[in-house]
Amino acid sequence: MPSEPDRPLQNALRLFKETQARLAGYERAQSEPIAVIGMGCRFPGGENPGAFWRLLRAGGDAVREVPADRWNIDDYYDPDPAAPGKMNTRWGGSRDRVDEFDADFFGISPREASHVDPQQRLLLEVAWEALEDAGIPPADLAKTRTGVYVGAIGNDFALLQSRDLSGIDVFSGTGNSHAVLANRLSYVLDLSGPSMTLDTACSSSLVTVHLACRSLRRGETDLALAAGVNLILSPEMTVVLTKAYMMAPDGRCKTFDAAANGYARGEGCGLIVLKRLSDALADGDRILGLVRGSGVNHDGRSNGLSAPNGPAQEAVIRAALADARLAPEQIGYLEAHGTGTRLGDPIEIDALRAVLCRGRSSDRPLLLGSVKTNIGHLESAAGVAGLVKLLLMLRHGEIPPHLHLHTVNPLLRLEESSMEVVTSLRPWSAGAEPRRGGVSSFGFGGTNAHVILEEAPTPKPQPEAFRRPCHVLTLSARSAQALSALAARHGANADGEPSAALPDVAFTANAGRSHFSHRAAVVATSLDEARDRLRRFAADPEAAGVQAAESPLNASPRVAFLFTGQGSQYPGMAASLYETQPAFRETIDRCAAILDRLLDRPLSSLLDPKVGPALDQTGYTQPVLFAVGYALARLWQSWGVEPAAVMGHSVGEFAAACVAGVFSLEDGLRLIAERARLMQSLPAGGLMAAVFATEPQVVEAIRSVKTG
Repeated sequence: MPSEPDRPLQNALRLFKETQARLAGYERAQSEPIAVIGMGCRFPGGENPGAFWRLLRAGGDAVREVPADRWNIDDYYDPDPAAPGKMNTRWGGSRDRVDEFDADFFGISPREASHVDPQQRLLLEVAWEALEDAGIPPADLAKTRTGVYVGAIGNDFALLQSRDLSGIDVFSGTGNSHAVLANRLSYVLDLSGPSMTLDTACSSSLVTVHLACRSLRRGETDLALAAGVNLILSPEMTVVLTKAYMMAPDGRCKTFDAAANGYARGEGCGLIVLKRLSDALADGDRILGLVRGSGVNHDGRSNGLSAPNGPAQEAVIRAALADARLAPEQIGYLEAHGTGTRLGDPIEIDALRAVLCRGRSSDRPLLLGSVKTNIGHLESAAGVAGLVKLLLMLRHGEIPPHLHLHTVNPLLRLEESSMEVVTSLRPWSAGAEPRRGGVSSFGFGGTNAHVILEEAPTPKPQPEAFRRPCHVLTLSARSAQALSALAARHGANADGEPSAALPDVAFTANAGRSHFSHRAAVVATSLDEARDRLRRFAADPEAAGVQAAESPLNASPRVAFLFTGQGSQYPGMAASLYETQPAFRETIDRCAAILDRLLDRPLSSLLDPKVGPALDQTGYTQPVLFAVGYALARLWQSWGVEPAAVMGHSVGEFAAACVAGVFSLEDGLRLIAERARLMQSLPAGGLMAAVFATEPQVVEAIRSVKTG
């Protein structure tokens, strides 16, 4: 026992060690990589990540003439940028059908929907698709600490509405508020985390990623959605940018080229789903890439409010490197801001040369590209567009071509640097270290952002999946027409990967989606067979091979779990489930740890196919049946099947009560182990019989035995 004078010293020492441990934990949390577990996009020429990658890989140019449903370009076009009220370009990275929206799907009335900014509508759709890409049923996020961070700059829809004040009504306020861009998404999904819309001009969406990662590292949120959205619905801003001589007359971002003379405006939406790496690994999420670090700063007073500032760009990249705890030479690729302006490109290249190229060997140059050459400058969504591009590059191990580079701008002095602009498709080979790249985004008001990504860690080998002869693939939608369209998309593999496996596709569709009233299910032995049947179903709802039905609105099937009694045991039962199903294995292992203190044999030995007659001894049988039944229930629940009622026969009553929450797993196993011990201790030779007869018949039979 320590003496009285020693106690204060020991208490102080203990407090010091505890403080050190907490500080170390805090430090680890602040530097933990953030996993990207899902993404969605609607970009020019790329309606989803798969289509966007195909555009990039093929060197596609999605810029086109301004659609006629926006404005009559002939009324506004003049090649002279000084012409009053005119724009000197006919081009842009435009999307089709921006007026279309399934308001009922998101619970918005037709009247309100007509006053809701299409940017809000587009964000809702892309967020839903990104969560499905992450394998998260959106409905499961209700009341969770999920943060929403959205970058937006334009308010064209409000400008259009203000031209006729008689059309303004109660919904115009929330329909056009920038705040409600993020807030409506949080409202529709019933989220409880931070919800904010940011406007830092062209750097907006990359700043949202920075803030979302900070929130996750601080423990403020457990999941975060970071996005950017931009739609061009009105000509005013293009006229403004023309007067600033920022628009390229030919509508092409000729980034790094000697002919660079401005950019083309683009539109779309991108969103990524973020989670702490430790949580993503624990949850078994598919990881698309890691955010290693990020930085945000401002130019301060430079040579003009809208002019880029080289030292500030250098500083923000250094800040991101410090946050990522990486050296400059560990960055292999840089997705440049690269607007293609005479002023901006040389300043950006000089900043990259100063920070990322010092000491870099010529045999490992810093590779450069800019997605603006494919889809134009998406302004508030520009950063997330570059981020999605880089994630796809890391995933596929390829670098797509940078377009419109014919003669390198001599002011860049690239030949004197260890930098190379990638102008043709090439593999991005993995080396001793993970592949890493940076994304830059600079706002014309002076806010700069830089994010560093790293390829996803190699997943741990999984036990070989149990080879089922066939799988069930389920789809659902809010209407029969939507269900048909969804079946057609799956049949055409519009969003998937060519190498996808049927078990993975079926599991994600069944357990990683929210389910609606119009439903279809196909049983197939291969993915090709499933797709073929879905294509036929999309063309003809009565086609054979697909079962379709409508479930009552908001009515889930009432499922009951029945737990068996003694007598159903057999050697090796549930062996394949233990080998192939993590949720089942985890629960059995948990039961085994508890039973180790209660039985004289480990649970694993009793589940061994070679266990022999020991499994039929009541002292072992009942705990084993309890553990297997309880683990089966947890497995079904992990697949999203929740019981409305539980029932049990004999031993099964204990497992049923435990699943119902009557007592804890520890108490349930103690009860069943003691029950089994007491029954095992009864003298041998006793018998038990099941009699199928009425009570009067049994009473009469007993009486006849007694009197006979």
